[in-house]
Amino acid sequence: MTINVLFAARQERWDTYERPLKDAFSRAGLTADLRTDFAPAEVDYIVYAPNSDVQDFTPFVRLKAVLNLWAGVEAVVGNKTLTVPLTRMVDHGMTQGMREWVTGHVLRHHLGLDRYLHGQDGTWRPGAPPLAQSRRVTVLGLGELGRACAETLAFLGFDIAGWSRTQKSVAGLLCLSGEDGLQKALERADILVLLLPDTTATRNVLDAKAMAQLPQGAVILNPGRGTLIDDEALLDAVGTGQIAHATLDVFRTEPLPKDHPFWHHPNITVTPHIASETRPETACAVIAENVRRGAAGEALLHVVDRQLGY
Repeated sequence: MTINVLFAARQERWDTYERPLKDAFSRAGLTADLRTDFAPAEVDYIVYAPNSDVQDFTPFVRLKAVLNLWAGVEAVVGNKTLTVPLTRMVDHGMTQGMREWVTGHVLRHHLGLDRYLHGQDGTWRPGAPPLAQSRRVTVLGLGELGRACAETLAFLGFDIAGWSRTQKSVAGLLCLSGEDGLQKALERADILVLLLPDTTATRNVLDAKAMAQLPQGAVILNPGRGTLIDDEALLDAVGTGQIAHATLDVFRTEPLPKDHPFWHHPNITVTPHIASETRPETACAVIAENVRRGAAGEALLHVVDRQLGY
């Protein structure tokens, strides 16, 4: 039996994903018709980007699941016409990319590399940084990405804590949760990494009050979601020195406008949403596995909890 799979995303995505998806379906032993132009009533699964033209799922009467191409589902999770299971993208390539970005920037700030890269003026500046075991790093968010980053940093010897909305247990990590736990997580963060999802409960989690709870001169890394930080509060905090530096990969508006003050602040580094990206080869294997599972009547991977929003 042929499974009809609609690819609902922008044309450039189709150009990139068509061959890897078809190859992944073939490796999974699936007989699938993958196209961008099915009649809605004929579609069994949708491979989906939230910025596609498909916003009303009502005509898809035999739809079994929507398989999101991205880790973030905030743009689709509240869609009232979507009543079938929604899965988010969790794949090795995305996790590895995030692990590398976070580890690289934690080490950059831990070792104080900026003063060497930008301070070659003939002045001899002795003084080694502390060892990793003396540097406290807190990761807000212990989902797939947050946990992977925390475990990698712990392996390097950093003093790691993780915070999540619901209590979690990760071997070798101090795991905190709840409001009291958030305060403790912030108070011990020499370097703070934000890897929470974008939900109503997490927006502006790092506001002026939260930044004041960080140690003087803390560093913030945000590869998670732009909405996690109050932008104006961050500018104030880096202006006073409460925050020594912020390295930001995600923003409320992307691309970040050319006149945004983040671009011009000496203590803010902007990277253009490159920390973690869906890689077609690894992502397509996850999508094919979920279609295989659905066809076999097995539980889907990475199903979104509509109440939590991720």
